[in-house]
Amino acid sequence: MGNVAIRVEGLGKQYRIGAKQAAYKTFRETIVDTVGGPFKRVVNMARGQALSASNLTESFWALKDVSFEVTHGEVIGVIGSNGAGKSTLLKILSRIAEPTEGSIDIYGRVGSLLEVGTGFHPELTGRENIFLNGAILGMRRTEIESKFEQIVEFAEVDKFIDTPAKHYSSGMYMRLAFSVAAHLEPEILVVDEVLAVGDTRFQKKCLEKMGDVASEGRTVFFVSHNLGAIVQLCQKAIVLNNGKIVAFTAAAQATQQYLKLVNQGNQTALNARSFQGPLAASVHLNELVINDSLLSDNVVVAPNETIRLRVKGECTTEVPAFRTTFSVYHEQTRLLTLHDVPEPQLLPKGPFTAEVEIPAYLLRPGEYSIALGGYRDGFTDWMYGTNLATFHINEEWDTDYERVNYGVINLPYKGGRVSQPDPALAEN
Repeated sequence: MGNVAIRVEGLGKQYRIGAKQAAYKTFRETIVDTVGGPFKRVVNMARGQALSASNLTESFWALKDVSFEVTHGEVIGVIGSNGAGKSTLLKILSRIAEPTEGSIDIYGRVGSLLEVGTGFHPELTGRENIFLNGAILGMRRTEIESKFEQIVEFAEVDKFIDTPAKHYSSGMYMRLAFSVAAHLEPEILVVDEVLAVGDTRFQKKCLEKMGDVASEGRTVFFVSHNLGAIVQLCQKAIVLNNGKIVAFTAAAQATQQYLKLVNQGNQTALNARSFQGPLAASVHLNELVINDSLLSDNVVVAPNETIRLRVKGECTTEVPAFRTTFSVYHEQTRLLTLHDVPEPQLLPKGPFTAEVEIPAYLLRPGEYSIALGGYRDGFTDWMYGTNLATFHINEEWDTDYERVNYGVINLPYKGGRVSQPDPALAEN
Protein backbone atom coordinates (compact mmCIF):
# COMPACT_ATOMS: atom_id res chain seq x y z
CA MET A 1 0.00 0.00 0.00
CA GLY A 2 2.77 2.43 0.96
CA ASN A 3 1.57 6.03 1.02
CA VAL A 4 -1.25 5.46 -1.47
CA ALA A 5 -4.67 6.70 -0.36
CA ILE A 6 -6.68 5.91 -3.51
CA ARG A 7 -5.79 3.77 -6.52
CA VAL A 8 -8.18 3.65 -9.48
CA GLU A 9 -7.57 1.42 -12.50
CA GLY A 10 -9.72 1.16 -15.63
CA LEU A 11 -12.79 2.52 -13.86
CA GLY A 12 -16.02 2.65 -15.83
CA LYS A 13 -19.66 3.33 -14.99
CA GLN A 14 -22.49 2.62 -17.42
CA TYR A 15 -26.07 3.82 -17.09
CA ARG A 16 -29.19 2.95 -19.07
CA ILE A 17 -31.46 5.78 -20.12
CA GLY A 18 -34.87 5.79 -21.72
CA ALA A 19 -36.13 2.74 -19.85
CA LYS A 20 -39.44 3.13 -18.06
CA GLN A 21 -39.50 1.88 -14.50
CA ALA A 22 -41.76 -1.15 -14.49
CA ALA A 23 -44.29 -1.76 -11.73
CA TYR A 24 -43.99 -4.84 -9.54
CA LYS A 25 -45.68 -7.90 -11.06
CA THR A 26 -47.03 -11.12 -9.70
CA PHE A 27 -45.27 -14.37 -10.50
CA ARG A 28 -48.13 -15.31 -12.87
CA GLU A 29 -47.84 -11.98 -14.78
CA THR A 30 -44.09 -12.43 -15.15
CA ILE A 31 -44.53 -15.91 -16.74
CA VAL A 32 -47.25 -14.66 -19.12
CA ASP A 33 -45.14 -11.70 -20.25
CA THR A 34 -42.07 -13.86 -20.76
CA VAL A 35 -43.89 -16.44 -22.85
CA GLY A 36 -46.19 -14.09 -24.73
CA GLY A 37 -43.81 -11.14 -25.21
CA PRO A 38 -42.25 -12.31 -28.52
CA PHE A 39 -45.67 -13.11 -30.03
CA LYS A 40 -47.03 -9.70 -28.97
CA ARG A 41 -44.12 -7.90 -30.68
CA VAL A 42 -44.65 -9.87 -33.89
CA VAL A 43 -48.36 -8.97 -33.90
CA ASN A 44 -47.59 -5.29 -33.28
CA MET A 45 -45.07 -5.20 -36.14
CA ALA A 46 -47.56 -6.94 -38.46
CA ARG A 47 -50.07 -4.19 -37.62
CA GLY A 48 -47.45 -1.53 -38.35
CA GLN A 49 -47.19 -0.39 -34.75
CA ALA A 50 -43.87 0.97 -33.52
CA LEU A 51 -42.24 -0.28 -30.38
CA SER A 52 -43.36 1.65 -27.33
CA ALA A 53 -41.05 4.18 -25.73
CA SER A 54 -40.78 1.91 -22.70
CA ASN A 55 -39.06 -0.72 -24.85
CA LEU A 56 -36.47 1.70 -26.21
CA THR A 57 -33.38 1.88 -24.03
CA GLU A 58 -29.99 3.44 -24.53
CA SER A 59 -26.84 3.06 -22.52
CA PHE A 60 -24.05 5.55 -22.02
CA TRP A 61 -20.78 5.58 -20.12
CA ALA A 62 -20.67 8.25 -17.41
CA LEU A 63 -17.06 7.19 -16.77
CA LYS A 64 -14.75 5.19 -19.04
CA ASP A 65 -11.14 4.02 -18.64
CA VAL A 66 -10.45 6.24 -15.64
CA SER A 67 -7.15 5.54 -13.89
CA PHE A 68 -5.20 7.58 -11.34
CA GLU A 69 -3.40 7.32 -8.03
CA VAL A 70 -3.52 9.68 -5.04
CA THR A 71 -1.25 9.65 -2.01
CA HIS A 72 -2.17 10.54 1.58
CA GLY A 73 -2.28 14.26 2.28
CA GLU A 74 -2.92 15.39 -1.31
CA VAL A 75 -5.70 17.84 -2.13
CA ILE A 76 -7.19 16.96 -5.51
CA GLY A 77 -9.61 19.11 -7.48
CA VAL A 78 -12.04 17.62 -9.98
CA ILE A 79 -13.24 19.95 -12.74
CA GLY A 80 -15.24 19.56 -15.92
CA SER A 81 -18.40 20.69 -17.64
CA ASN A 82 -21.84 19.55 -16.51
CA GLY A 83 -22.26 15.87 -17.36
CA ALA A 84 -18.52 15.21 -17.53
CA GLY A 85 -18.71 12.53 -14.82
CA LYS A 86 -17.50 14.44 -11.74
CA SER A 87 -20.36 13.52 -9.40
CA THR A 88 -20.37 9.92 -10.63
CA LEU A 89 -16.69 9.62 -9.76
CA LEU A 90 -17.28 11.00 -6.27
CA LYS A 91 -20.22 8.66 -5.67
CA ILE A 92 -18.04 5.69 -6.56
CA LEU A 93 -15.25 6.94 -4.30
CA SER A 94 -17.83 7.27 -1.52
CA ARG A 95 -19.12 3.71 -2.10
CA ILE A 96 -22.57 5.06 -2.94
CA ALA A 97 -22.43 3.69 -6.51
CA GLU A 98 -20.75 0.53 -7.80
CA PRO A 99 -18.54 0.70 -10.90
CA THR A 100 -19.49 -1.26 -14.00
CA GLU A 101 -15.89 -2.19 -14.66
CA GLY A 102 -12.42 -1.57 -13.30
CA SER A 103 -11.14 -1.52 -9.74
CA ILE A 104 -10.81 1.02 -6.95
CA ASP A 105 -8.75 0.61 -3.77
CA ILE A 106 -9.26 3.03 -0.88
CA TYR A 107 -7.03 3.00 2.19
CA GLY A 108 -8.80 4.88 4.98
CA ARG A 109 -12.21 6.04 6.14
CA VAL A 110 -14.12 8.23 3.67
CA GLY A 111 -16.29 11.18 4.72
CA SER A 112 -18.56 12.48 1.95
CA LEU A 113 -20.60 15.59 1.35
CA LEU A 114 -22.25 15.10 -2.03
CA GLU A 115 -25.77 16.46 -1.63
CA VAL A 116 -27.51 18.58 0.96
CA GLY A 117 -28.67 16.33 3.79
CA THR A 118 -27.09 13.15 2.48
CA GLY A 119 -27.10 10.65 5.34
CA PHE A 120 -29.45 12.76 7.48
CA HIS A 121 -32.74 11.38 8.73
CA PRO A 122 -35.41 14.12 8.65
CA GLU A 123 -37.19 12.84 11.76
CA LEU A 124 -34.03 12.88 13.88
CA THR A 125 -32.71 16.00 15.55
CA GLY A 126 -29.45 17.65 14.59
CA ARG A 127 -27.82 16.12 17.67
CA GLU A 128 -29.00 12.62 16.74
CA ASN A 129 -27.91 13.06 13.12
CA ILE A 130 -24.39 13.98 14.22
CA PHE A 131 -24.11 10.67 16.07
CA LEU A 132 -25.76 8.82 13.16
CA ASN A 133 -23.33 10.27 10.62
CA GLY A 134 -20.41 9.55 12.91
CA ALA A 135 -21.50 5.92 13.22
CA ILE A 136 -21.77 5.68 9.42
CA LEU A 137 -18.19 6.94 9.19
CA GLY A 138 -17.13 4.23 11.62
CA MET A 139 -16.49 6.55 14.56
CA ARG A 140 -16.89 5.45 18.15
CA ARG A 141 -19.30 7.31 20.39
CA THR A 142 -16.46 8.69 22.52
CA GLU A 143 -14.80 10.11 19.38
CA ILE A 144 -18.02 11.80 18.30
CA GLU A 145 -18.61 13.24 21.77
CA SER A 146 -15.12 14.74 21.83
CA LYS A 147 -15.83 16.64 18.59
CA PHE A 148 -19.49 17.44 19.26
CA GLU A 149 -19.08 21.02 20.51
CA GLN A 150 -16.72 21.93 17.64
CA ILE A 151 -19.19 20.54 15.09
CA VAL A 152 -22.12 22.53 16.47
CA GLU A 153 -20.10 25.73 16.81
CA PHE A 154 -18.78 25.53 13.25
CA ALA A 155 -22.23 24.76 11.80
CA GLU A 156 -23.81 27.68 13.72
CA VAL A 157 -26.93 25.65 14.57
CA ASP A 158 -26.61 25.53 18.37
CA LYS A 159 -30.12 26.96 18.87
CA PHE A 160 -31.63 24.24 16.67
CA ILE A 161 -29.47 21.26 17.58
CA ASP A 162 -32.40 19.48 19.25
CA THR A 163 -34.87 20.35 16.46
CA PRO A 164 -35.82 17.63 13.92
CA ALA A 165 -33.80 18.02 10.73
CA LYS A 166 -36.98 18.16 8.63
CA HIS A 167 -37.46 21.71 9.91
CA TYR A 168 -33.96 22.81 8.80
CA SER A 169 -33.45 25.09 5.82
CA SER A 170 -31.15 23.87 3.03
CA GLY A 171 -28.43 26.17 4.37
CA MET A 172 -28.68 24.69 7.88
CA TYR A 173 -28.62 21.17 6.42
CA MET A 174 -25.49 21.97 4.45
CA ARG A 175 -23.67 23.68 7.31
CA LEU A 176 -24.24 20.79 9.71
CA ALA A 177 -23.48 18.11 7.09
CA PHE A 178 -20.19 19.76 6.13
CA SER A 179 -19.23 20.29 9.77
CA VAL A 180 -19.81 16.61 10.57
CA ALA A 181 -17.82 15.43 7.55
CA ALA A 182 -14.92 17.80 8.25
CA HIS A 183 -14.64 17.39 12.03
CA LEU A 184 -15.02 13.63 12.47
CA GLU A 185 -11.58 13.19 10.94
CA PRO A 186 -12.01 10.73 8.07
CA GLU A 187 -8.73 9.97 6.33
CA ILE A 188 -10.33 10.96 3.00
CA LEU A 189 -12.79 13.85 2.63
CA VAL A 190 -14.94 14.02 -0.52
CA VAL A 191 -16.79 17.29 -1.17
CA ASP A 192 -19.02 18.07 -4.16
CA GLU A 193 -20.24 21.49 -5.38
CA VAL A 194 -22.74 21.46 -2.51
CA LEU A 195 -20.82 24.38 -0.95
CA ALA A 196 -22.57 26.62 -3.48
CA VAL A 197 -25.67 26.35 -1.28
CA GLY A 198 -24.11 28.47 1.47
CA ASP A 199 -23.58 32.20 1.54
CA THR A 200 -20.23 33.77 0.65
CA ARG A 201 -19.08 34.00 4.26
CA PHE A 202 -19.73 30.34 4.99
CA GLN A 203 -18.20 29.22 1.68
CA LYS A 204 -15.00 31.00 2.68
CA LYS A 205 -15.19 29.36 6.10
CA CYS A 206 -15.55 25.91 4.50
CA LEU A 207 -12.61 26.49 2.15
CA GLU A 208 -10.43 27.49 5.09
CA LYS A 209 -11.53 24.36 6.97
CA MET A 210 -10.66 22.15 4.01
CA GLY A 211 -7.26 23.82 3.93
CA ASP A 212 -6.83 22.93 7.62
CA VAL A 213 -7.91 19.34 6.93
CA ALA A 214 -5.31 19.07 4.17
CA SER A 215 -2.59 20.54 6.41
CA GLU A 216 -3.26 17.72 8.89
CA GLY A 217 -2.21 15.19 6.26
CA ARG A 218 -5.65 13.99 5.23
CA THR A 219 -6.69 13.55 1.61
CA VAL A 220 -9.31 15.85 0.09
CA PHE A 221 -11.29 15.40 -3.15
CA PHE A 222 -12.98 18.66 -4.11
CA VAL A 223 -15.39 19.23 -7.02
CA SER A 224 -16.11 22.87 -7.87
CA HIS A 225 -16.83 25.18 -10.80
CA ASN A 226 -15.00 27.92 -8.90
CA LEU A 227 -11.60 27.68 -10.56
CA GLY A 228 -10.15 30.21 -8.15
CA ALA A 229 -10.94 27.92 -5.23
CA ILE A 230 -9.45 24.95 -7.11
CA VAL A 231 -6.18 26.79 -7.74
CA GLN A 232 -5.99 28.16 -4.20
CA LEU A 233 -6.85 24.96 -2.35
CA CYS A 234 -5.68 22.06 -4.53
CA GLN A 235 -2.20 20.84 -5.39
CA LYS A 236 -3.41 18.88 -8.42
CA ALA A 237 -6.62 18.66 -10.42
CA ILE A 238 -8.32 16.07 -12.60
CA VAL A 239 -10.02 17.37 -15.75
CA LEU A 240 -12.92 15.19 -16.92
CA ASN A 241 -14.59 15.37 -20.31
CA ASN A 242 -17.26 12.95 -21.50
CA GLY A 243 -16.38 10.54 -18.72
CA LYS A 244 -12.65 10.38 -19.45
CA ILE A 245 -9.62 12.00 -17.84
CA VAL A 246 -8.05 14.49 -20.24
CA ALA A 247 -5.58 15.92 -17.71
CA PHE A 248 -4.26 15.15 -14.22
CA THR A 249 -1.66 17.77 -13.41
CA ALA A 250 -0.92 20.81 -11.25
CA ALA A 251 -4.09 22.76 -10.44
CA ALA A 252 -3.14 25.94 -12.34
CA GLN A 253 -2.23 23.98 -15.48
CA ALA A 254 -5.38 21.85 -15.19
CA THR A 255 -7.64 24.93 -15.08
CA GLN A 256 -5.92 26.29 -18.19
CA GLN A 257 -6.48 23.02 -20.06
CA TYR A 258 -10.10 22.93 -18.92
CA LEU A 259 -10.73 26.46 -20.22
CA LYS A 260 -9.14 25.61 -23.57
CA LEU A 261 -11.45 22.61 -23.73
CA VAL A 262 -14.48 24.76 -22.92
CA ASN A 263 -13.54 27.35 -25.52
CA GLN A 264 -13.31 24.84 -28.37
CA GLY A 265 -16.21 25.65 -30.65
CA ASN A 266 -17.74 28.04 -28.12
CA GLN A 267 -19.55 31.13 -29.31
CA THR A 268 -18.99 34.77 -28.46
CA ALA A 269 -22.67 35.67 -28.89
CA LEU A 270 -24.39 37.73 -26.22
CA ASN A 271 -28.03 37.16 -25.43
CA ALA A 272 -30.06 40.17 -26.57
CA ARG A 273 -32.51 39.54 -23.72
CA SER A 274 -29.69 40.23 -21.24
CA PHE A 275 -29.97 43.98 -21.89
CA GLN A 276 -32.51 46.37 -20.46
CA GLY A 277 -33.30 49.99 -21.23
CA PRO A 278 -34.73 52.03 -24.12
CA LEU A 279 -31.51 51.94 -26.18
CA ALA A 280 -31.51 48.13 -26.29
CA ALA A 281 -33.97 48.30 -29.19
CA SER A 282 -31.58 50.21 -31.47
CA VAL A 283 -28.07 49.36 -30.16
CA HIS A 284 -27.29 45.64 -30.21
CA LEU A 285 -24.18 44.36 -28.42
CA ASN A 286 -23.62 40.99 -30.05
CA GLU A 287 -20.17 39.59 -29.19
CA LEU A 288 -17.71 39.91 -26.31
CA VAL A 289 -14.06 38.84 -26.34
CA ILE A 290 -11.76 38.82 -23.31
CA ASN A 291 -8.04 38.85 -24.13
CA ASP A 292 -8.72 37.15 -27.47
CA SER A 293 -10.52 34.32 -25.68
CA LEU A 294 -13.98 33.23 -26.73
CA LEU A 295 -16.80 34.22 -24.42
CA SER A 296 -17.07 31.69 -21.59
CA ASP A 297 -17.15 31.61 -17.84
CA ASN A 298 -13.87 31.79 -15.91
CA VAL A 299 -11.43 33.02 -18.53
CA VAL A 300 -8.08 32.95 -16.72
CA VAL A 301 -5.80 35.98 -16.95
CA ALA A 302 -2.23 36.00 -15.63
CA PRO A 303 -1.38 38.81 -13.18
CA ASN A 304 1.16 40.30 -15.60
CA GLU A 305 -1.33 40.54 -18.48
CA THR A 306 -3.37 43.55 -19.52
CA ILE A 307 -7.09 42.76 -19.53
CA ARG A 308 -8.61 43.66 -22.92
CA LEU A 309 -12.38 43.71 -23.30
CA ARG A 310 -13.73 44.01 -26.83
CA VAL A 311 -17.39 44.07 -27.83
CA LYS A 312 -18.85 43.96 -31.34
CA GLY A 313 -22.24 45.49 -31.96
CA GLU A 314 -24.61 46.96 -34.51
CA CYS A 315 -26.62 50.15 -34.47
CA THR A 316 -29.95 50.08 -36.33
CA THR A 317 -30.33 53.85 -36.29
CA GLU A 318 -27.95 56.74 -35.76
CA VAL A 319 -27.44 57.61 -32.08
CA PRO A 320 -25.89 60.99 -31.22
CA ALA A 321 -23.48 61.41 -28.31
CA PHE A 322 -23.16 57.73 -27.33
CA ARG A 323 -20.59 55.93 -25.12
CA THR A 324 -20.18 52.19 -24.53
CA THR A 325 -19.63 51.22 -20.89
CA PHE A 326 -17.65 48.29 -19.50
CA SER A 327 -18.08 47.57 -15.78
CA VAL A 328 -16.17 45.07 -13.62
CA TYR A 329 -17.86 43.51 -10.58
CA HIS A 330 -16.51 41.51 -7.65
CA GLU A 331 -19.08 39.63 -5.56
CA GLN A 332 -21.91 41.87 -6.84
CA THR A 333 -19.99 45.08 -6.04
CA ARG A 334 -19.10 47.33 -8.96
CA LEU A 335 -15.38 48.08 -8.78
CA LEU A 336 -14.90 50.26 -11.85
CA THR A 337 -16.47 51.43 -15.10
CA LEU A 338 -14.57 52.25 -18.29
CA HIS A 339 -15.75 53.86 -21.55
CA ASP A 340 -14.70 53.23 -25.12
CA VAL A 341 -14.35 56.99 -25.89
CA PRO A 342 -13.38 59.90 -23.58
CA GLU A 343 -16.55 61.86 -24.37
CA PRO A 344 -19.90 60.77 -25.87
CA GLN A 345 -19.82 60.95 -29.66
CA LEU A 346 -21.93 60.06 -32.70
CA LEU A 347 -22.62 56.35 -33.19
CA PRO A 348 -23.52 55.93 -36.88
CA LYS A 349 -25.89 53.32 -38.23
CA GLY A 350 -24.20 49.96 -38.90
CA PRO A 351 -21.66 47.66 -37.21
CA PHE A 352 -19.13 48.93 -34.66
CA THR A 353 -16.45 47.67 -32.28
CA ALA A 354 -15.67 49.08 -28.84
CA GLU A 355 -12.64 48.15 -26.76
CA VAL A 356 -11.10 49.05 -23.38
CA GLU A 357 -8.03 47.92 -21.45
CA ILE A 358 -7.57 47.44 -17.72
CA PRO A 359 -3.94 48.03 -16.64
CA ALA A 360 -1.95 45.06 -15.44
CA TYR A 361 -1.96 44.39 -11.69
CA LEU A 362 -4.93 46.67 -11.09
CA LEU A 363 -7.02 43.76 -9.78
CA ARG A 364 -5.79 41.27 -7.23
CA PRO A 365 -6.18 37.51 -7.86
CA GLY A 366 -9.82 36.42 -7.78
CA GLU A 367 -12.98 36.09 -9.86
CA TYR A 368 -14.70 39.02 -11.55
CA SER A 369 -17.79 39.48 -13.71
CA ILE A 370 -18.43 41.88 -16.59
CA ALA A 371 -21.38 44.16 -17.30
CA LEU A 372 -21.89 46.00 -20.59
CA GLY A 373 -24.05 48.90 -21.59
CA GLY A 374 -24.19 52.34 -23.14
CA TYR A 375 -25.92 55.69 -22.86
CA ARG A 376 -26.57 58.95 -24.65
CA ASP A 377 -25.13 62.17 -23.28
CA GLY A 378 -27.22 63.27 -20.30
CA PHE A 379 -28.51 59.69 -19.75
CA THR A 380 -31.69 60.46 -21.71
CA ASP A 381 -31.43 56.93 -23.18
CA TRP A 382 -29.50 53.96 -21.83
CA MET A 383 -29.01 50.18 -21.96
CA TYR A 384 -27.33 47.79 -19.50
CA GLY A 385 -26.73 44.08 -18.90
CA THR A 386 -24.94 42.43 -15.96
CA ASN A 387 -23.18 39.09 -15.35
CA LEU A 388 -22.49 38.60 -19.06
CA ALA A 389 -19.16 36.82 -18.57
CA THR A 390 -16.54 36.15 -15.91
CA PHE A 391 -12.77 36.10 -15.79
CA HIS A 392 -10.29 35.02 -13.16
CA ILE A 393 -7.00 36.67 -12.19
CA ASN A 394 -4.66 33.79 -11.42
CA GLU A 395 -2.32 33.58 -8.45
CA GLU A 396 1.43 33.40 -8.96
CA TRP A 397 2.59 33.62 -5.37
CA ASP A 398 2.42 31.55 -2.24
CA THR A 399 -1.05 30.25 -1.30
CA ASP A 400 -0.61 31.08 2.39
CA TYR A 401 0.18 34.68 1.47
CA GLU A 402 -2.89 34.86 -0.73
CA ARG A 403 -5.18 33.74 2.12
CA VAL A 404 -4.54 37.11 3.77
CA ASN A 405 -7.21 39.58 2.69
CA TYR A 406 -5.48 42.59 1.17
CA GLY A 407 -8.58 43.87 -0.58
CA VAL A 408 -9.43 43.86 -4.28
CA ILE A 409 -7.63 46.77 -5.94
CA ASN A 410 -3.89 46.29 -6.47
CA LEU A 411 -2.24 49.68 -7.02
CA PRO A 412 1.30 50.00 -8.47
CA TYR A 413 3.89 50.29 -5.73
CA LYS A 414 4.97 53.84 -4.92
CA GLY A 415 6.45 54.59 -1.54
CA GLY A 416 9.58 54.61 0.53
CA ARG A 417 11.02 54.89 3.98
CA VAL A 418 13.45 57.29 5.60
CA SER A 419 15.05 56.09 8.81
CA GLN A 420 15.66 58.70 11.50
CA PRO A 421 17.71 57.17 14.33
CA ASP A 422 16.86 58.20 17.85
CA PRO A 423 19.39 60.96 18.83
CA ALA A 424 19.61 59.54 22.36
CA LEU A 425 20.69 56.19 20.99
CA ALA A 426 23.20 57.89 18.69
CA GLU A 427 24.88 59.64 21.65
CA ASN A 428 25.39 56.31 23.34
